[in-house]
Amino acid sequence: MAILDDLDKIKKIDKGNMLSFCVDAPKHYEKAAKLARTVSIGYREPRTIIVAGMGGSAIGGELLKDWARDRVAVPIDVCREYSLPKYADKDTLVFVLSYSGETEESLSVLLDAVKRKCMIVGLSSGGKLFEFAEKLNVPHLRVPSGMAPRATLPYLFVPLPIFLEKIALVSGVGSEVSEAVRVLKQVSDENSSSKPLADNFSKTLASGIFGAVPVVYGFGVYRAVAQRFKTQFNENSKVPAKWETFPELNHNEIVGWEGVRELAKCFSIILIRDESEAPAIRRRIEVTKELMIRELLRVSEVWGKGKTTLVKMSSVICVGDFTSVYLAVLRGIDPTPVRTITILKEKLEQTKVKEKVIRELQRLV
Repeated sequence: MAILDDLDKIKKIDKGNMLSFCVDAPKHYEKAAKLARTVSIGYREPRTIIVAGMGGSAIGGELLKDWARDRVAVPIDVCREYSLPKYADKDTLVFVLSYSGETEESLSVLLDAVKRKCMIVGLSSGGKLFEFAEKLNVPHLRVPSGMAPRATLPYLFVPLPIFLEKIALVSGVGSEVSEAVRVLKQVSDENSSSKPLADNFSKTLASGIFGAVPVVYGFGVYRAVAQRFKTQFNENSKVPAKWETFPELNHNEIVGWEGVRELAKCFSIILIRDESEAPAIRRRIEVTKELMIRELLRVSEVWGKGKTTLVKMSSVICVGDFTSVYLAVLRGIDPTPVRTITILKEKLEQTKVKEKVIRELQRLV
């Protein structure tokens, strides 16, 4: 595992410099908040909220659901489809997210939302989404371009609670963001490439799961964080991975580990933990850990830091991002390219679905 302490080798493997986005996460969270505050949103309080996006854009909506669960009375849903659910109407606030601004599913949802007279807010780095948002007089946040979509999470998540604050659904977001920036600076420093393996949690975690399929278990506000952890392993490390949540996994998933001692060597469990876990959840996690160790499964724990929800979520996300990059380095793979997704998009262009959506949007301008 000495490669993780060789800065020159890390740079040669991480050609796209994905590691820099992990290191600079605090700056991106701070900048995302500043940009979000510049957007004027004059909508009334919605009856329902939908965050529409795909992949790295959709995860911002999932994180918002978990963050807002105990503080926002308005239901929040995430749409990963070409159209909105049937209930969406003029009383629905729809956040349409597409980092590139060119995602055909997001553009299709924009078209659907306009037809249904929904309240709409766009978020992209440009592209057709930005173009049509301007033409349709839809509020839009334009974020920095030139990044891998999965590296733009601060810009696809942080603005959402700020937007909710703008329509008086929540308060105190600014202080949470400030604390998140402070804690993330600490997390970034503790996990940077200059920190040796012996003192670096993310390097140690990556080394421990190397050669195995990562399985991430979250709970509560860490539900979507576990999902983000998993997708970072997919896209950065180029390995299969899975995620589940407590308490649901105790009613099905846990049985799948019975008597699979040889197969168990192929998996490594990562438990997301929190100092303020509810007693019922803590007991479930501890008992589950005991059972898994008994089946010879490798088990690691990642603990959230900070006091507020946004901080705890972002601290674990940051560790996950670092870990996925270090795992890629151990595998000798550049984390940035996603060749399979690129090939898929090229083949899907032949269907002309996006062209049809754009023509329909042009007729509405």
